[in-house]
Parts: sequence; structure tokens; C-alpha cells
Amino acid sequence: MKPSCLCIALSVLLLAGTFAPCARANSQGSLTVDSRKRTYELHVPPAYSADKAASLVVALHGRLGDGHGTAALTHFDKVSDEHGFLVVYPDGLHRSWADGRNATDSDKEGVNDVKFLSALIHELESTYRIDHSRIYVTGISNGGFMTQRLACELSDQIAAAASVAATIGENTAAGCHPARPVSMAIFMGTKDPLVPIQGGPMGRNGSHGTILSLQATAEKWIALNGCTAKPAATDMPDKANDGTSVHVETVSNCKSSSEVIGYKVEEGGHTWPGGKQYLPAMVIGKTTRNMDASEELWIFFSRHSR
Repeated sequence: MKPSCLCIALSVLLLAGTFAPCARANSQGSLTVDSRKRTYELHVPPAYSADKAASLVVALHGRLGDGHGTAALTHFDKVSDEHGFLVVYPDGLHRSWADGRNATDSDKEGVNDVKFLSALIHELESTYRIDHSRIYVTGISNGGFMTQRLACELSDQIAAAASVAATIGENTAAGCHPARPVSMAIFMGTKDPLVPIQGGPMGRNGSHGTILSLQATAEKWIALNGCTAKPAATDMPDKANDGTSVHVETVSNCKSSSEVIGYKVEEGGHTWPGGKQYLPAMVIGKTTRNMDASEELWIFFSRHSR
């Protein structure tokens, strides 16, 4: 790849799936928060009925992405149809989230995305019969860092959370005081070229903030959730033979039956495990086929209620 082409590719790395257009079969919605029109895409599974409360998953895009692209990246619609939960794909302003690292336009403008996403949850609860105790949030990259912030600040609404290709920002971690335990899963690739699994400054001269490592992020939530057991380590079967492998460490015996899980994808990149390879592996790293993160997440989420 020529240097100029590489620069162009790097500038759109965090689109995270917006290269995969699909028919807009889902409904589009909007609400106004702090005088700003905020938009989202919603998928309601065919089995949904107002006679029975359903779970809700909030799925957040990466920087420069959007909700529609996240639906394509994660294939959460398919998982939703199989298991009967609603999934909403919100859109960040400036195609970004104010995740607390002061690295995005939304952060620098002081956009209150915590308020928006809380309002969105309330709006959906007023329109659909949603199980208030089974609301979950996940996201990739910038959306993953935002997920960590939401787990810290919206524990009264969220039962469990999961960040993909993201850990937790140093500033967010320092101010993280959830009102109740929140089960947490963290997915990181060892060859992620954008978010270092070992933590530290991101971007040139730390322009994208300083983050905790995968290990330190897990330890943060272990402490916050009051876990007492030692990590139980397992390796997922190597069924894909694609040069990647997945090591899992689970910590249970936490307050309110919460748990903390770390997924370390050996040779994995800045990708959604089992999702679309939205840019070539030479640019963003490999997408492992040894795990479907969306299916794995639903298994994890479904174990937890608030």
C-alpha cells in the first residue's frame, strides 16, 4: 500500500463497519436532548409482544461510524431475532461519542452523551414493554470507551456492559463510582494497532487520551464489583484455524451476582470478533473467527439482571 493510501485508510479506521451497507429495514427515530436532535436506529424482533417484557441492548458505534453501520458490523439484528431482545443503534454527534478522553469533537464541545443515552433508554421504555432490570450496553472503539463511561455513570439503568477494542480511559477510571455493581466484559486484540492492549497514551503525543490496559481495566471492575474469587482461565476452541486464538479469564463471586470477564484475542486486531472485516487486516488487524462476539455477548448479558 502506498503511504498516501495508508494515510487515507488510517483516517477512517474507526468507521467500524460503515463500509458494509445494508437495507434499512429497521425503524429510524429521534429525540431532542439539550436542544440537539439525536437520532438512532431500532431493531424490534418479530417475536416481540407487548404481553411480555423484553431485554434491550444498546450498541454504540466507533468514531466516524454510525448506528446503521454498527448493525452491519455486529449482525446483532440476527442475534436479536434468535433470542427476542430489542437492539438500538444510536448515532453520536460528529460521528463520535464524548467518552471522557477529550479526544473527540463531542468531548471537546461538552456534548452530554450520558444524558442522551439515558434519555434514549427512557424513551424506548415508554414506547415498548422493556424489562427495566435487563438493559445492556456495548460498543466498539470510541463506542467501547463510551460503554465504560456509561457503566460508571448509569449503573441505575444498566445491568451489564461490554467494551470491544477498547478498555477504559484513565480519567473515566479515576472518577468511576457506580451506585451498584455492573457486570463487565472486555474484548481486546493483542495486535490492535489503535488501542494498545497494554494501555498508556493513545495517538500522537497522547492526543487520544491515556487508557488503562486490559488487565488493569478488568482489575478496576473486579474491585468495583467486590469480587473475591481468583480468575478462572479457559481457552476457546481453535475452530477457525485463522491464526488467532481467544483466551478468557472470568472472575465471579462478586456482589449482586455480577462478574468480570476479559477476552484476550491473540493476534486479533481493532475488530469485532466474528463481525465484518471492515478494512484489510494489514490496516486494522485480523478479525477472529474463533468467536462470535455478538452471540457471546448475549450469553453474557442474559445471565445478569439489575
